[in-house]
Amino acid sequence: MQIVETSNEGLKRAYTVTIAAADIASRVEGEVGKIAPQVRMPGFRPGKVPANLVRKMHGPALHQEALQTSIREAMDKLVADHQLRPAMNPDVALVEGYEEGKDAQLTVSLEVLPEITVPSLEGIKLEKLVVPVEDSQVDEQIERIASGQKSFTDAPEGAEAKDGDQLIIDFLGKVDGVAFDGGTAEDQPLEIGSGRFIPGFEEQLVGAKVGDEKVITVTFPEDYPAENLKGKEATFDIKVKAVKNPGEFEANDDFAKMLGLESLEQLRGLLKGQLEQETAGLTRTAMKRALLDQLAAGHDFAVPPSMVEAEFAQIWQQLEQEAGNEENPEEALKEIEAEKDDYRKIAERRVRLGLLLSEIGQANGVQVSQQEMEMLIRQAAQQYREQDRQRFVEYVRSEPMVAAQLRAPLYEEKVVDFLFDKAEVTERQVTRDELQAAIEADENGAAPAAEAAPKKKAAPKKKAAAEEAPVSDEAPAAEEAKPAKKAAPKKKAAAEEAPAEAAAEEAPAPKKKAAPRKKAEEA
Repeated sequence: MQIVETSNEGLKRAYTVTIAAADIASRVEGEVGKIAPQVRMPGFRPGKVPANLVRKMHGPALHQEALQTSIREAMDKLVADHQLRPAMNPDVALVEGYEEGKDAQLTVSLEVLPEITVPSLEGIKLEKLVVPVEDSQVDEQIERIASGQKSFTDAPEGAEAKDGDQLIIDFLGKVDGVAFDGGTAEDQPLEIGSGRFIPGFEEQLVGAKVGDEKVITVTFPEDYPAENLKGKEATFDIKVKAVKNPGEFEANDDFAKMLGLESLEQLRGLLKGQLEQETAGLTRTAMKRALLDQLAAGHDFAVPPSMVEAEFAQIWQQLEQEAGNEENPEEALKEIEAEKDDYRKIAERRVRLGLLLSEIGQANGVQVSQQEMEMLIRQAAQQYREQDRQRFVEYVRSEPMVAAQLRAPLYEEKVVDFLFDKAEVTERQVTRDELQAAIEADENGAAPAAEAAPKKKAAPKKKAAAEEAPVSDEAPAAEEAKPAKKAAPKKKAAAEEAPAEAAAEEAPAPKKKAAPRKKAEEA
């Protein structure tokens, strides 16, 4: 076997590899000798079929197998002899014109991982923004749960509807005197003050009594999802069929038992734990971004273009999917297209941070245990049908690249935890709003310039694959007469949120929950 380096520029390498015809032929002969005792052929006793006949019957297949095995071994030798760390799978091609009996000549091109100096872990300083959970927040959660369990009873005869009461109404909506699709409903419940109907709709029903028939006038919001109703003035013929008063709510053990718990104290404990878990997640996000900013600011090594392109492709695919779900897909695509270079810089940053974290982890013995890996595989298998789960498990175990992709996010978090332990951390109490504002400021370009994320614009958009597509389909006809709150504008996601971990171990981008539109039928 002969290996010749033909190119060495930056992180790119190219070679020609020649595999001698005699080596391939020898491998074929070896395979013929292995299978000959097993071949059955009329006129010959078992195991006595001549080698030349075996070669004639199975020669092409054996030669192809021998060639592929020789190529795999050649690649292993190339990587070992030249101490290469491929960033992605090498591009290997058999030179045109090869045929059996000739030397096999290969062209090999690949990108290697950069040499990274493991940074000193001294001097890392982080601020931990801590949000204490107050009893008042727990009370708000209990009231929110209670509102979902709210019951209504018929109001006294002749009672006028007031804020908080529920009406049962029939309505017919018209624009320019013509009824429109979706503008009609019967026995529709409406809670006055809930804000779930078009602005001005509920307020005009304060004081209504059972049997009242009235006409109200409202204007659809400019951002209403139905194009034919945006900004239009409409009238609604209303018939009030019932007025109901809300039941009294009292936070006590009976209320907790209605929810399947033993006591109010247990309910409060569960809710407090949930709030603490939520704020702890936000605190970690803020700390992680600050950590990655420090790492990014101090390291600017070259990264393999193929890894950047793979990361960018993942980001871009999600952005295109999100744009396709917008009310105006063409306009959304134009917006992201205008910032395409910025997204590519984000992909580059993510790859660089991923390589750096991987190097730090390897240098300091950070590992994902076999038990943790098994748990990851089992969890991932749950997305498949029961009869296919075991096949998925076996597939992951047999494919190192797939296993690496599955392992990458957990490995990254373990390295981050390791760095947290090494950092000098100071705590500062803040409110939840202040913590959220700090995270959003980072998302919108307040991070150091090394992040390469574009600065915030007047109309913020989601940035990178960490953002979730908003609900954007136009409301169905049956919902058109009812308001839909506009989805919250998406923030520019920080590139450091999910850096690619290392060669073939790029971390999938984390997802966030979309801010759902408020549906009119929630009334």
